[in-house]
Amino acid sequence: MVFPAAVVIPTWNRAHLIVKAVEAALAQSHPDRVIVVVDDGSTDGTRAALSPYRAHPDVVLVELAQNAGTAQAKNVGILLAAGRAVTFHDSDDLPHRDKVLRQALVMARGDVGADPCLNWALAGQTPGGTLRIGAVLHHHALILPDGRRVEITRELSLIDDMFPNLQMGSEVPGDWTHVNSGLFHPDLFARLGGFIDGIEEDREFRNRVILSGEIVWMIRDVLMTKIETPDSLSQSRATGYDSDRRRRDRQEVWSRIDHWLRTRQVQPVEIDLGDFGISRISNAGRVGLSDALATARSRETIRRAIARGVGNG
Repeated sequence: MVFPAAVVIPTWNRAHLIVKAVEAALAQSHPDRVIVVVDDGSTDGTRAALSPYRAHPDVVLVELAQNAGTAQAKNVGILLAAGRAVTFHDSDDLPHRDKVLRQALVMARGDVGADPCLNWALAGQTPGGTLRIGAVLHHHALILPDGRRVEITRELSLIDDMFPNLQMGSEVPGDWTHVNSGLFHPDLFARLGGFIDGIEEDREFRNRVILSGEIVWMIRDVLMTKIETPDSLSQSRATGYDSDRRRRDRQEVWSRIDHWLRTRQVQPVEIDLGDFGISRISNAGRVGLSDALATARSRETIRRAIARGVGNG
């Protein structure tokens, strides 16, 4: 058995990169995957670059009416991935062709048990019981703007917000396993929701997955290369690691950790798409409304967009 998967690619003004990202997703060896490209209101030639894929049976093109930000673009992809595990690829990610297949095979396993030698009560699990794998991660390589190649291979990097004292020796700030290295079970989104609306959305989502007790499996191979360019979100002057905006968002992430430390309760993030619209969905018959935690209005937005897409063929 191979768990079905959706490869969600959020993109904004990446006409020069998006075709390579779609082709890399199509080249995945997973036999049951669909590629969902969410165009976040691009104003360059992104839509023209994507037009050849409009009739491709394995590609769904989603056009947002206006720029809503990466977090909301990913939330749209989550809500369209009915019954499928979800992985997120950026426009400049270079995944290994077997990345999604290997993750999906692990996720489909039904023989993973909670070894009684570990303190499973902390994760809300019963010792000796069978575990459902909520996320399958892998190591990745990072190409920095100065030409350095750094391999992120330390599982301890997952907990840098909770235990920064374990991060000494990192070659990049935080040295953490990226959310794009994950394949996430659909039940995880039903329980925990989606991404907060901010530029530290990956960090917060990762922390929520860990603190909620989700079972995380690590494939100890580099299955993706991430390329950081000067205009990448983490590298640009407006949103870089030392920017005021990122510091504000990071404080929100840390306040959520403080809430967990005080209450031992994780705060789910109900997906709220707000007022922004979806202009068009191509090949809408390949997607469906998921069970992810979301507002009634957001679910209706997705439902109507699917219906319009199916109606337009």
